[in-house]
Amino acid sequence: MNFMQALRTRWNDADTLVCVGLDPDPARFPAAMGDDPDAVFAFCRAIVDATADLACAFKPQIAHFAALRAEDALERLIAHIHETHPGVPVILDAKRGDIGSTAQRYVVEAFERYDADAVTLNPYLGRDSIQPFLDRADKGVILLCRTSNPGGADFQNLGCGGRPLYQRVAETIARDWNAHGNCALVTGATFPEELGQVRRIVGDLPLLVPGIGAQGGDVEAVLREGADAHGAGLMISSSRAILYASSGEDFAAAARTATQALRDQINTCRTQA
Repeated sequence: MNFMQALRTRWNDADTLVCVGLDPDPARFPAAMGDDPDAVFAFCRAIVDATADLACAFKPQIAHFAALRAEDALERLIAHIHETHPGVPVILDAKRGDIGSTAQRYVVEAFERYDADAVTLNPYLGRDSIQPFLDRADKGVILLCRTSNPGGADFQNLGCGGRPLYQRVAETIARDWNAHGNCALVTGATFPEELGQVRRIVGDLPLLVPGIGAQGGDVEAVLREGADAHGAGLMISSSRAILYASSGEDFAAAARTATQALRDQINTCRTQA
């Protein structure tokens, strides 16, 4: 089963659009984990096991592991997800973008070293920087479009032939780069009207939507503007609000409660829509 098939199966069978972000920060781990040399893996594994049935995908952020010299923990975590929760796809949040042989090595990193099902990428070096990923028809290629940070507007909203650049990016990817049907776009929850513009351009192309939770994105607006024709089409990502729902030893149970609350909130909005 390729990434897109796995994602759609989760949307339908598990009835969830929640993507659980895995951004480990040891300073926020429960005090009881402070002496555990494998705390990064242990913490993330507990979150995964507590939320897997509620998630359409997991999204580990590579910098949060690499900065801690915990790449081995990331490899083992993804292997654990595949072995223990095989229906839940893993998105490596790496935002890579380069050309030639370097792009090829990033493909090896994402899909062979880490065995991710999809990877986030920066498309602004053009198609040749993305082509090695596009060629992997079994893997998801999730490209930055209109990001959730305020500074995204510095370039993404600049005029480009009478339309903002982010809309040209969305149009080009949906029309020209998606021959294998393995593309998706990153569009932030913090700008719902622009999210809606992207949806109208790309049709049913899946959208990864960060910005819910700690960044203040509004679930109802995201569903209203971003859902596809089937009321799905979204990976609504939340990281800190789930991971650090409790600073105590009940952190995994609290993470599950937070994930379930977000899943139920999303599904209520879907029903109302």
